[in-house]
Amino acid sequence: MNAALDLNELAKRQLELSRLISAPRALVFQAFTDAEMISHWWGPNGFRTTTVSKDVRPGGAWKFTMHGPDGTDFPNHIVYTKVIPDERLEWDHGSKEGEVLFKAVVTFKDEEGKTRVTMQHTMPTVEAREQAAKYAIEGGKQTLARLEQHLATRQ
Repeated sequence: MNAALDLNELAKRQLELSRLISAPRALVFQAFTDAEMISHWWGPNGFRTTTVSKDVRPGGAWKFTMHGPDGTDFPNHIVYTKVIPDERLEWDHGSKEGEVLFKAVVTFKDEEGKTRVTMQHTMPTVEAREQAAKYAIEGGKQTLARLEQHLATRQ
């Protein structure tokens, strides 16, 4: 298989969201890495997040539970694979069984005095991407809107 086909197949497995956040890049990055801050905004509307532990470094993990509006708990476990302060976070998002459900890359870029946050998730298959798209696109938009609302209270 040639490189162009590989990239096309990879693109078919990806979801990408981006939002321009009215806050300095260092503060936006902190919102993603500070255990206390992230609990105020992570997740779609109506969700709450409880952090069990958060160790932001390559090989470190974030263990948390998302509590749905209907009372359903969603345990999550991610392992950071790359951390470049104020620029980039990469992680493997897995299950409690240790399976990697998807890989995530989040970038933070200065743009017009604000911060462009881009979240890219790569699923293991095209089918997994199609399933995730049913909830992850709208949920991601809501999550980034909640991030901006939270940061507006901190400036």
